[in-house]
Amino acid sequence: MTITTRPASEVDVPALLALYAELHPDDPAPSTQAAVGAWRAIEAQAGRVVFLAESDGVVVGTIDCATLPNLTRGARPFMLVENVVVTTGHRRLGVGAALLEAAFALARHTHCYKIQLLSRASREAAHAFYESLGFRAVAQGYRLYLD
Repeated sequence: MTITTRPASEVDVPALLALYAELHPDDPAPSTQAAVGAWRAIEAQAGRVVFLAESDGVVVGTIDCATLPNLTRGARPFMLVENVVVTTGHRRLGVGAALLEAAFALARHTHCYKIQLLSRASREAAHAFYESLGFRAVAQGYRLYLD
């Protein structure tokens, strides 16, 4: 199986929404207008890239990368990674690794000093995967959901 990665564009919004529905199946689907508006806001953000992974022309995964300016660490930026999703039928086939390698390459290109991601505490298989790629659990994360 050949896996390619590329930055997403507005035409990929339906594929992204399908992937995100796998990640958060209980979330309500946004209207087309809301989804396109959100995509356009994402696309306009400096340092923001959403990558897609494809196999045989079919979208099978995504990762959202935000490179943020920073005044510490010699004013080197850092990257936040969010919404890592691989379709159920393509897990453990290298899709996630290809997506993270795209993120690593972007982080190196933009001279980031670190890549940071959060993962729900219950996702032990995901944690093992991230650790196999060099991530380490070195901090405690906090969230405050506003709803």
